[in-house]
Amino acid sequence: MSATRHRAVGGRVNHVLDYLRRMQAENPSFFYAIQGDNDHTGGSIFWVDATSRMNYAYFGDTVVFDTTYRTNRYRVPFASFSGLNHHGQPVLFGCALILNDSEASFAWLFQTWLHAMSDRRPISITTDPDRLIQMAVTQVLPETRLRFNRWSIFKETQEKLAHIYQSQPTFEIEFKKCVNETETINEFESSWVSLLERYFVMDNEWLQSMYNARQEWVPAYMRDTFFGDFSITERNIGLNSFFEGFVNASTTIQMLIKQYEKAVASWHEKELKSDYDSTNTSPVLKTPSPMEKQAANLYTRRIFMKFQEELVETLANPATKIDDSGTVATYRVAKFGEEHKAHTVNFTSFEMKANCSCQMFEHSGIICRHILAVFRAKNVLTLPSQYVLKRWTRNAKIGDMQDEHATELPNNSRESLTDRYNTLRQEAIKYVEEGAKSIHVYNVAMDALQEALKKVSSAKNQSPISAEDGALSNGRNQELHAAGDIETVACQSADEKEKKIRELTTELESINRRCEVYRANLLAVLRDMEEQKLKLSVKVQNARLNLRE
Repeated sequence: MSATRHRAVGGRVNHVLDYLRRMQAENPSFFYAIQGDNDHTGGSIFWVDATSRMNYAYFGDTVVFDTTYRTNRYRVPFASFSGLNHHGQPVLFGCALILNDSEASFAWLFQTWLHAMSDRRPISITTDPDRLIQMAVTQVLPETRLRFNRWSIFKETQEKLAHIYQSQPTFEIEFKKCVNETETINEFESSWVSLLERYFVMDNEWLQSMYNARQEWVPAYMRDTFFGDFSITERNIGLNSFFEGFVNASTTIQMLIKQYEKAVASWHEKELKSDYDSTNTSPVLKTPSPMEKQAANLYTRRIFMKFQEELVETLANPATKIDDSGTVATYRVAKFGEEHKAHTVNFTSFEMKANCSCQMFEHSGIICRHILAVFRAKNVLTLPSQYVLKRWTRNAKIGDMQDEHATELPNNSRESLTDRYNTLRQEAIKYVEEGAKSIHVYNVAMDALQEALKKVSSAKNQSPISAEDGALSNGRNQELHAAGDIETVACQSADEKEKKIRELTTELESINRRCEVYRANLLAVLRDMEEQKLKLSVKVQNARLNLRE
């Protein structure tokens, strides 16, 4: 960041800090931290709300770190951590103002973010191609698979090779085809050499540097790692999808918080709508397969549509057995007329396990048409449980938070007061989502909620405050020291037990109000449906009268 921009932004961060302090005072689960110096103008700032921390517990297997707004084209050096929810929609995992461009600053940011997420490391992370970010990720997340955003690389390649793009219009098409459409490493290597020779750019320094970094951005090298992509090109776009349309080049530091809240509210509303559609409407089935019906009842709507696409394609992709060792059978699966693009599937009947050379399941968490074709040949009628990732199902946020990729949450999740607060809040939100699904369930939920409120209120005179809670209730800010110079503003709980009870009571009352909002929304939907049915009935009656005439 330029010195002028640093001074312009740094002098106005108090507006953001006031907001962060207010949010933390309202909810102890809201976390924020400031790097370095005490005047709060030279160090970066990180924050994450309770909902984002909860969402990370469900969907934190793959992360996008977006620093698009860090460039000088934007007025605010804003960055965000995000991922994908069970509908494939962007979901927020935290935000930052990067006021100091250095490896140490990025290392501090990743360490602080990781601390806020209970040290639960993601399987993969996607960032813009940046040496400082790469070094920080390597330092803080050594076991996480780093991927550079291809859209950024394509864009920068266009700038670096502008003369080639202008003189050779087909180069861009061939270049993207080489990267996006090659499925194996050998296929990519061969295609890359052919491309460079065909356009006489074998000695181009930029292309050589991109080739040296190929394991961080070429899809053929990353098919064995989960990134949540449904196709090779689907997420080949800019990284700022969560805040796109909300934060732009004209957004100032004073406007940032308002736009941040608008983006959070907008995506939350879209998630609720997708939840409602997945739960209350039925997709059109295209086959008589019991597996399709099973998937329709398990997956969210968007994920089911992707699964359905793969299932229907099995009709044009027959599986042919080419080897059988007794325990493992090998199949060749190819589309009619495209035998040269065949894939190999190894299938173990005893364990009902299969792996495909396309590695779509490993990369996206959705089973591919090639394995489904083998299942069809072997008369496997339902999806084996290991091929249904909970993170893509309707029940992704119901029940225990679990990691299907073998990354465990800390086993001391209930040791501190703040963690108990987080756990209660998470359960309360799930309670709201379930309780608002119908009028009958809503009434039952409200009765249970009132009864729970009475029990919580009576408990305050029966349970003495623990030594741990007394230590945490001293009203002082707790400091997190990372990268040697971190000041963390992480206010803990109330001074006394009474304040704790009031916080829980306030939370329950807030949930009560949200229930009312959900109930009103559902009633509005039901009224709209009734009106549509009435209009349709009138149209049918008029049509019948016209026929009689």
